[in-house]
Amino acid sequence: MAEKEVATQDLASYDEPFTPVAPYKQLDEPGNENPSNQPIKVAARYVTKEYDMGSSRKDKIDAILNPLKSEDEKFWGLKGISFDVFEGDVVGVIGVNGSGKSTLLNILSGALAETSGSLDINGTTSLLSVWDGLRPNLTGRENIRLKSLMMGRSNAEIEAEMDDVIEFSELDKFIDQPVKYYSSGMRSKLGFSIAVHQDPDIMIIDEALSVGDQTFSKKALAKMKEFKAQGKTIFFVSHALGQVEEFTDKAIWIQYGELREYGETKKVLQDYKDWTAWYNKMAQKDKDTFVKGNKQAQNEFDRDQLWTRIEQDDHLDDKAKTRAFRRNAVGDRLLVWDWLVIIASVIAFIMSAYMFTYLAHF
Repeated sequence: MAEKEVATQDLASYDEPFTPVAPYKQLDEPGNENPSNQPIKVAARYVTKEYDMGSSRKDKIDAILNPLKSEDEKFWGLKGISFDVFEGDVVGVIGVNGSGKSTLLNILSGALAETSGSLDINGTTSLLSVWDGLRPNLTGRENIRLKSLMMGRSNAEIEAEMDDVIEFSELDKFIDQPVKYYSSGMRSKLGFSIAVHQDPDIMIIDEALSVGDQTFSKKALAKMKEFKAQGKTIFFVSHALGQVEEFTDKAIWIQYGELREYGETKKVLQDYKDWTAWYNKMAQKDKDTFVKGNKQAQNEFDRDQLWTRIEQDDHLDDKAKTRAFRRNAVGDRLLVWDWLVIIASVIAFIMSAYMFTYLAHF
C-alpha cells in the first residue's frame, strides 16, 4: 500500500533541509562503510518500536489483553532504522528530544524489546544510564551489589571491585546512607561508577557523562576514553555536542523516529547544527505546527508503510525482508487467535483434571 500522506503533505511546505534518508537507502550511508574490515558488532534492519498511548495502568493492560482495541492509540517511536556498526566504532547518537535516541539504545541493550525488525548483536552489552537500577531505600553499597548482580557479576567479583567503585564515586562516608537521601549529583556519580566497572564488549552510554560536578564529568570522560583506547564498540547519546565531537568517530542522527544521517561525526554534527539554526528561525507558531505534523506522522505510521519501505530495499533478499518485517510478540497485544489458543488450553486442562479425578474412583 502507498504510505499515508496527510502529515507529510503539510510538512513538505516547510522546505526542510536534511530530510530523512530514503528508508531503502539507509545502508548506503557513509557510516556503514568498513574500510578496515573490522568484525561487525551490530546489524540493525528496519528496527521499529510501537508504543501504546494509554495514560492509565488500566489502559495499558487493556492494550495487551483486548484484541479489538483501536490501533489509533499507538505511537511509533522508531519507524524502521537500519545501520551497521563495527568493532572499535564509537558512535554518537544525536537528535531533538523525543526523537527515539534513548529508545534505540534501550533496544540495543536488551532493556526494551523492538516491535519488529532484525537486530544481530555480536557480544555482550552494558547500558550506562546513571539512573537505571538504583533503589532509593537501599544504601549506596547495597545498590552497588544489587546493580552488579543485575549485570551478571558474581559475589566474588563484586567484593573484589567494591572498594574501587566506592573510591571512583567519591561518595566516601555517604556510601552507607540510603540513596533516597542523595542529591541528584550523588546518585549520578554512584550509577556511573557502578556501570563503568563492568567489562562488556559493547558499551551503550545514555547521557552518562553529564553527571555530577564539572570535575567528576571530566573524570568520567577520561574513563570513557580508556574504554575507547581498548577498542570497545561504544554508542554514546548526549545533548552536549562538544562531548559527542570530542569522543566519537561516527554519528547517527535520528529525528522523529527516522534516520536523517549516519556518517563521520564532524559532518553529521555540522548538518545537525545547520538544521537547528533553520528551525530556530521559525516563528513559534510555525515551530508548533511543524512538531505537531511530525508527531502526527508517527501516529499515522503503520505496518503497510513499513512493508512498502522494506520491499524497496535492494540490500535485502526475500528471506531478510521477511525477517525484518516479522513482528516481535514480546510485550505485544494478544490477538484473537492467541485468546482461542489460551481458551482451548484451559478447557483441555479442565477436561484432563476431570478425567483424572473421575478415573481415580475406579
